Amino acid sequence: MSPEVLRDHVVNTLKDGKGRDIVCLNVMDVTDITDFMVIVSGTSNRHVKALVDQVVESTKKGGCPPGGIEGRETHEWVLVDLGDVLVHVMQTETRSFYDLERLWAELPTGSETLV
Repeated sequence: MSPEVLRDHVVNTLKDGKGRDIVCLNVMDVTDITDFMVIVSGTSNRHVKALVDQVVESTKKGGCPPGGIEGRETHEWVLVDLGDVLVHVMQTETRSFYDLERLWAELPTGSETLV
């Protein structure tokens, strides 16, 4: 699965799970870590858990199982590493506090997509 197809698959899965404020960052020209970062908010730790579970299950079925998952202890901020796509699933308060979008604000024009 290409990075773009994987990104779109993840975004559609998050939309289906009622993820809020989905943002996609194209970071392929800025870092070697990944090509895309997807950031999404969940309304509670249960919602974050459900979103993570849906992404993990759907990407496994699509042949792209996660290389790692961090943050499942509290479900305040869970990182799902899909290689070409990193998915940050965060509770709203945690997302506001860490403000990842601001950290990547120096990205070239057109690299951020609100979904």
